[in-house]
Amino acid sequence: MDAVDVARWQFAITTVYHFLFVPVTIGLSLVVAVFHTQWLRTRAPEYLRLAKFTGKLLVINFALGLVTGIVQEFQFGMNWSDYSRFVGDIFGAPLALEALLAFFLESTFLGIWIFGWGRVPERLHAASMWLVHIGTVLSAYFILAANSFMQNPVGYRFNPETGRAEMADFLAVLTNKVQLVTFPHVITSAYMVGGATTMGVALWLLRRHAGTDDAPMYRRATRFGAVMALVASLGVIATGDVQGKIMTEVQPMKMAAAEGLYETTANAPFSVLSIGSLDGSEATRVIEVPGLLSFLGTGSFDGTVEGINDLKASELAMAQKVADRYGPDVAALVLVEDYTPVIPLTYWSFRFMMGLGFATMAACAAVLWATRKDGVPQARWWTAVAVLTPLAPVFANSWGWIFTEAGRQPWVVYGLMTTASGVSPSVSATEVWISMVAYTLVYAVLAVIEVRLFLTYVRRGAEPFEDPRDPAGVDEDAPLQFAY
Repeated sequence: MDAVDVARWQFAITTVYHFLFVPVTIGLSLVVAVFHTQWLRTRAPEYLRLAKFTGKLLVINFALGLVTGIVQEFQFGMNWSDYSRFVGDIFGAPLALEALLAFFLESTFLGIWIFGWGRVPERLHAASMWLVHIGTVLSAYFILAANSFMQNPVGYRFNPETGRAEMADFLAVLTNKVQLVTFPHVITSAYMVGGATTMGVALWLLRRHAGTDDAPMYRRATRFGAVMALVASLGVIATGDVQGKIMTEVQPMKMAAAEGLYETTANAPFSVLSIGSLDGSEATRVIEVPGLLSFLGTGSFDGTVEGINDLKASELAMAQKVADRYGPDVAALVLVEDYTPVIPLTYWSFRFMMGLGFATMAACAAVLWATRKDGVPQARWWTAVAVLTPLAPVFANSWGWIFTEAGRQPWVVYGLMTTASGVSPSVSATEVWISMVAYTLVYAVLAVIEVRLFLTYVRRGAEPFEDPRDPAGVDEDAPLQFAY
């Protein structure tokens, strides 16, 4: 593999690994905020116990997400310097806001929440977790704004003297139509992850504590998580439907690749299962739903979806038009031999994303049915449901991002810059291999630490109830103590 291939592998590994933690952080921060608020409203001890318990899981996950996110951004200077030079004026602005505004907000108030027990007024203490959640959502918005520019570049102008794309309208970047549909889709999917994680952990503890005084608390948390995941899943479906239509409008090749559709077709079917050639040049549908792809892409079951073979020519024409407009410097960035993504990868990643999402919905519905009327699921296979259900939406998110990024290839910025032209020209494949192996080994160690810490605190369950201290009686000169 050359430097481009290895750099792409490294970015894929670090990005997918980092995004394992992002939806959990967003979803769990909402769960903790709700439990803490319910404690203030009802003074029911179980809500305070659940807030502290899920807060521990949030802190563990936040720490790993922070470390992996920092490493991810290093690569823009390490492996993708030409990309950074070309679009850094645009891409850097939302990233700066994410770091200086959103991340500082969530990290500062998370610290207040951790160390503020008995020191901060109760309402302000609970509000700090809501501010953590708002910070995570803002962080997602700014990151997605940067990514949406890569999917549908807007708000820029090309400077022929510097050979760079420069910011012309920051508001247009923040309100990119791809951004406006991607953001709610990602946030609702994160809520789905948070709900499924809460449900899975609480269900495992409910089975373990069946017949004890703690069983009602864990049953309530189980049902809360299941309802949260199911409600969020409806948002995921609704926003995903709109996103599919916008994607077909701005990136028709991605929709065609998602189905392996080679010829332009009206009333295009959606295949549940397809068998294709090893090189991805043709596909034979085994199980299909007539007209569904047309509906996903156009809103009509009779709509016409362009095929890969026709889109190859239109993608080349688009690239040639950009090259003619901006000159030879840009021509070197946009003209390549093939504008087709890896079809098997886009085809299956799209289906893994959807399949795991629907599996999560089915599991949550089954848990709600099994826990009705104070029921406790007894069969041994419910343990598998408790363990696997939180993983399903997490990996659905990962497959969704793999589809989003792989389906855009060979573009790193759609219509403006190919991936191959964005790599650092002075970095060799060997150098990228060294950093990739080093980071991957570090990530493997972090994964072991994350899983062991997470499972350790899950097994401990919620701590016994302890009424928070009155902040008025706390010695202001006493040192802060980490609560966990």
